[in-house]
Amino acid sequence: MTRVLVVNAGSSSLKYEVLDAESGVRVVAGLVERIGVPGSPVPDHAAALTDALEGLDVESIDAVGHRIVHGGTVFVQATVIDDAVEAEIERLAVLAPLHNPPGLLGIRAARAALPFVPQVAVFDTAFHATLPPEAYTYAIDAAVAARYQVRRYGFHGTSYRYVTRRAAELLGRPLEQLRQVVLHLGNGASAAAVAGGRSINTSMGMTPLEGLVMGTRSGDLDPAVLVHLQRVGGFDATALDDMLNRSSGLKGLGGHSDMRDLIRAIDSGDEAAALAFEVYVHRVQRYIAAYAADLGGIDALVFTAGVGENSALVRARAVERLGFLGIVVDAGLNAAPSSAPRFISPDGSPVAVLVVPTNEELQIAFDTVAVISGG
Repeated sequence: MTRVLVVNAGSSSLKYEVLDAESGVRVVAGLVERIGVPGSPVPDHAAALTDALEGLDVESIDAVGHRIVHGGTVFVQATVIDDAVEAEIERLAVLAPLHNPPGLLGIRAARAALPFVPQVAVFDTAFHATLPPEAYTYAIDAAVAARYQVRRYGFHGTSYRYVTRRAAELLGRPLEQLRQVVLHLGNGASAAAVAGGRSINTSMGMTPLEGLVMGTRSGDLDPAVLVHLQRVGGFDATALDDMLNRSSGLKGLGGHSDMRDLIRAIDSGDEAAALAFEVYVHRVQRYIAAYAADLGGIDALVFTAGVGENSALVRARAVERLGFLGIVVDAGLNAAPSSAPRFISPDGSPVAVLVVPTNEELQIAFDTVAVISGG
């Protein structure tokens, strides 16, 4: 039995799980919130991890796996953490200022609390290290792009890694033979084209803002819109960043960032919410078709994450105009409530449509064990 403590540190929270990486069984899970918030009894991430460890059998922990959002071009696979790796993650914080610093706090707290336990960083961007240059290069001044590390990195990689392998298992086919379009649809949302288990395109870019319409994020946008708002509206960089990341997407269009609330508003006759939904599914459809072209055909379309796993309406509408690609869903299978991995396409469909619940924590545990065992 190999037990891995998986740590996912947010700006004011610390989510943790202990998993048996051999059986996939979750031993314990917890969440510490309001870290560092005035009046909170938890002053920092070190204290949060200390609180978490008090309820655990520390002696049984064989390794610690940390979710780190951005590995840049430096970290293209899970990596054992030492002082040099920690320093590099800190340097990369300029590319993910909201995500890497909390991850770094989790690393430092865990290394201090468990100094003799191997620690591994698992990067969301690593799965997309296989993107070809034509997919990751932006058409801006090449010298400027190189100087400021401007390129497509992609995110949700840990989820994609887990889901594409599970989909291959369900299909009973080698991962290396499959062309998959995967939709990670949550409050943050992205799409990926995966050929033989390798990412060849993905919708999120240098940051997690590009691509699909999300709960509060705009996704794709004409960059001249920002210049226009600066010149005409007097928006500065902080105001633009706040608008695009926190008050756009479904919230900006329809007043609700949660898809469940948005659908309830649509059912009550809210026209703004209805438009927000149409924009959302239109963008999803466009990416599915584009990535089918990138792949030269498609064997499987896979839905995952909160919305993808639970909204039959989103799944149905996302594919309703894609029959020309062989992508259809069975209405009964799609509507049937289930938390299990499953097919929602009719028997004999040229393209398998699946719902595969993601498990990023388990994938982090798998990757952590693989790294420390030399696998």
